[in-house]
Amino acid sequence: MANTRGRRRRFGSVRQLASGRWQARYRDPNTGRLRSADETYATKTDAEIALTHIEADITRGQWADPDAGKVRFGAYAAAWLKDRKLADRSRERHESVIRLHLLPTFGDRPLSSITTAQVRAWRTACLARTGEPTVVKAYQILRAILNTAVDDELIRRNPCRIKGADRYDVPERPVLTVAEVYAVADAMASRYRLLVLLAAFTGLRFGELASLRRRDLDIENGAVIVRRSQAEMQTGALFGKAPKSDAGVRPVAFPTELLPDVSRHLDAFAGSGRDGHVFLGPQGGRLRRSNFRDDWIKARQAAGIKANVHFHDLRHTGNTLAASGASLRELMTRMGHSTSRAALIYQHMVDGRDRKIADRLGEMIRKERGETAP
Repeated sequence: MANTRGRRRRFGSVRQLASGRWQARYRDPNTGRLRSADETYATKTDAEIALTHIEADITRGQWADPDAGKVRFGAYAAAWLKDRKLADRSRERHESVIRLHLLPTFGDRPLSSITTAQVRAWRTACLARTGEPTVVKAYQILRAILNTAVDDELIRRNPCRIKGADRYDVPERPVLTVAEVYAVADAMASRYRLLVLLAAFTGLRFGELASLRRRDLDIENGAVIVRRSQAEMQTGALFGKAPKSDAGVRPVAFPTELLPDVSRHLDAFAGSGRDGHVFLGPQGGRLRRSNFRDDWIKARQAAGIKANVHFHDLRHTGNTLAASGASLRELMTRMGHSTSRAALIYQHMVDGRDRKIADRLGEMIRKERGETAP
C-alpha cells in the first residue's frame, strides 16, 4: 500500500511507496490526467529532481508522451508507407524491403525501445546474409520511418545513427567497345539486334526502349523521342509511367549509320500502326525483361563478353562514348538526367548539339566496321 503522506508541490507531487521507493506524479499537459513517472527512485530527492526535469521539458515544449513510443514498429511502418506518395514500382520495392528485412527484427517492438545498438546489430546480421545495396536501402527506409516518428513526437531521437550506413561505393561498371557492342548485336536474335544498338548508341534505359512506339521514331532527323517508360511489377503486371521530371521527356539523336537497321527492324518486327510498339516479345506480345534475359545471356556468351556485363551497362557504354566532346549539360540532357524544363531540352536539339554527338558516335561505328561516310 502506498504511503499517501507527501509534501504538496507547485508542480506535481512525490510519495513513498510501500516498497520504500519514491514515486513522482504530475498532470499530463495534454489530457490533464494524473501520470506517474516511468520509473521509481531510491530517495525522495531523486524523485523531486526527476519531477523538476519533467516540469522543465513541459515548459520548453520538449515533453513527449511516454505512451507514444509504445506504438509497435510494424503498425507504424504500415501507416507510414500508406501515407507516402510513391510510384507503384517504388511502393512495391519499399513494401518488400520492409516485409523482408525490417519486420522480422523490429515489427513487434515499441518504437521507443529501438536503440542504436539494436540497429547496429541488425545491420551486421543483414550484411552477413544479403548484399550491401539491399542493406543500405533497408537502412535508409528504417531511418526515414523513424525520422517521421521523431516528427510525430513518438520518440525523441532517431536511433539510426551509424556513420556511412546509408551509402555504399558502387563498383565501376564495364564499358563495351564499339566492336563488342556489334559482336553482341550480331549474336542476338534478329528481333533484338536494334534493341542492343539503340541501347548502346542512345543510352536509353530498357524501360524506355520497351515503351517506344513507331510514332516516337523520327527517321528523317535520325532521332528517338522518349515520352514514357515501361515498368514491370513483381506480379508481372506491366504499366507505362511518365518520367520523373521534364528532363525524362527528350529527343535523343542516334547515328545515321543505324538507319538501315531501323528500317529493317520496322519492316520485320515492329507492331503495326503509329502506336505499334517498336520492340515486341518473341510471341508478338509486350517486351519484358523476363522474355529477353536469356537471349541477352546467350548472345553475350557467344560474343565472348565477360559474364558480369548486364544489359544496363549498354547505357553506361553509350554515356561514356557520347562524353567525348560533349559538355556536361549536353550529356545530362541526352541521358535524361537534367532537371531543366522540356523546352530547354528541345532547344538543345534545335541547336544541333545532340546531332553532333550522334555523328561522332557514327564516326566510331564507321571506323570500327571499316565503312566510309555516307
